Amino acid sequence: MKEDLQVYDNVLQLIGNTPLIQLNKITQGFKGEFFAKVEAFNPGHSAKDRIALYIIEEAERKGILKPGSTIIETTSGNTGFSIAMVSVIKGYECILAVSSKASSDKIDMLKTMGAKVYVCPAHVSADDPRSYYQVAKRLHSETKGSVYINQYFNDLNIDAHFNSTGPEIWKQTEGEITHLVACSGTGGTISGTARYLKQQNPKMKVIGIDAYGSVLKKYHETKEFDSGEIYPYRIEGLGKNLIPSATDFEIIDRFIKVSDEDSAHTARELAKTEGLFVGYTSGAATQGLKQLAEEGEFDQNSKVVVIFPDHGSRYMGKVFSDEWMEEQGFFDTKNEVEAQPIEFIK
Repeated sequence: MKEDLQVYDNVLQLIGNTPLIQLNKITQGFKGEFFAKVEAFNPGHSAKDRIALYIIEEAERKGILKPGSTIIETTSGNTGFSIAMVSVIKGYECILAVSSKASSDKIDMLKTMGAKVYVCPAHVSADDPRSYYQVAKRLHSETKGSVYINQYFNDLNIDAHFNSTGPEIWKQTEGEITHLVACSGTGGTISGTARYLKQQNPKMKVIGIDAYGSVLKKYHETKEFDSGEIYPYRIEGLGKNLIPSATDFEIIDRFIKVSDEDSAHTARELAKTEGLFVGYTSGAATQGLKQLAEEGEFDQNSKVVVIFPDHGSRYMGKVFSDEWMEEQGFFDTKNEVEAQPIEFIK
């Protein structure tokens, strides 16, 4: 940032230092205090800005990335957008293999940022040649001078959050945090943040949010990969059908699973109660918070931080669309359409 003017050199200087915002209404009646780490305040509107910049600059420092290089990555949307954004500023080409489960909003945003996008079927095994994992590997082998970020198996994913998200939360809570609640996909966010926080206070508890249809919770409990756990689900960026090495299972105390439907309604509830227009995974994280509170996980002395990974604008065609919710069967007598009707003046 220029010292003489209140001006940033580019958007990358705005990454990190996101706010901690107290949750008041949606946690009413819960024991303890609850705070959201709102990652939508990053310039790319998600926590993935942190890993995109960190991993790319580490690759530059090591001489792996050079002028004219192409960056390739596997993504459900957010990491891809962040990598595309960093690539624009630094002058790299960007190729992304994206899961078809990614919202059309996310895919359109990737194309807008100049990335070349390959949309791959979501509900195939990780070793299927059509999966976005295998497509990214193939594109890397075919593209001269390319670098494959490989966030699922890149320890720098963890390091990025160890060096930024963890210290920020520790400072913002003045070291009084008792619980960290975060969704787990690649596992980099929860692992890196938790690793830093537990170095400061080993007694702090770390709880991961997983999806029904994902293998993470059972693997954490049994150390066995059970393909029988895998079935299609709708939440993006949460859970996995493989075991990412970027997840430090030892640092996580427990996992809790949340459903697609509950998470979608809770995302909408956050907008109407807290004024926070955040994404599907933020709804999942808050749904996990509700379930934990019902279990009696927290007491009057609890100071709980929950990470909200991204912005609601990326889900306009999904959880914030009444039509999509209806199509999924998420509206019933208990959960009817609550939005105010639109009136057209002629």
